[in-house]
Amino acid sequence: MTANNMKDNDIAAAVGRLKDALAAAQSVVIGAGAGLSTAAGLTYSGERFEKYFSDFEQKYGFNDMYAGGFYPYKTPEEFWAYWSRYILVNRYMDPPKPVYRELFGLVKDKDYFVITTNVDHCFQKAGFDKARLFYTQGDYGLFQCSVPCHDKTYDNEKAVRSMAEGQRGMRVLSELIPRCPVCGKPMTMNLRSDDRFVEDEGWHAASERYKRFIISHKDGNVLYLELGVGYNTPAIIKYPFWRLTAENKKATYACVNYGEAFCPEQIQGQSICINADIVEVIGMM
Repeated sequence: MTANNMKDNDIAAAVGRLKDALAAAQSVVIGAGAGLSTAAGLTYSGERFEKYFSDFEQKYGFNDMYAGGFYPYKTPEEFWAYWSRYILVNRYMDPPKPVYRELFGLVKDKDYFVITTNVDHCFQKAGFDKARLFYTQGDYGLFQCSVPCHDKTYDNEKAVRSMAEGQRGMRVLSELIPRCPVCGKPMTMNLRSDDRFVEDEGWHAASERYKRFIISHKDGNVLYLELGVGYNTPAIIKYPFWRLTAENKKATYACVNYGEAFCPEQIQGQSICINADIVEVIGMM
């Protein structure tokens, strides 16, 4: 592996190379991880947590949104009070910083496709074409049966807003608790956390579109642009991007990730690794 400890002039030079690669690319594949949404201001602790969940912190004792998601609430009314507010804040509100919209401005006239492990739907909200997006790990905006008894998902905006806006004392009304329309068991979020994750018709269609895009562009002048991808699930984006770059001498691999920008030595000559804030890099382009 090769990594960067970059100074300002190094960053500027690398961003210049990235701009040139983007301009020359016939197609662009964006791979996005949690670091991109963090750069956009979707943080789960600190000031943002205090703004939206200080009452939960005071009552239950946790001090970040992730911990709140795993808290053993005693009743479904409490569980959905937390999760409806969580989904409202992280799925239906725009992120504090416009980095997704700025990224769209850079690629909107290109032949692009996006694969992401993020579940906050920021790409589509920023203007990216839904037909060019593959959310591999689910979507906060969808419910599924918790069993699951069938492989269908359901848009949850109306239900989430009703629970979030109507809750009192960190509890929702019992009649608002979402239940499966088929078996009557509780609904849950469509998030890949175990083998009960539902890959519905839309998921499979997006997966096929992504596969076709990769195959049809694998020998061309393609930019594989990796943004904020860590090592939680490297087999989804990082490893395939490295392999596809190694197999195509016309390809360029670019990684922008503060503290984790690196590539294998085998593709170093085709790679641009920028160890810097994604907001800073996108702003320089």
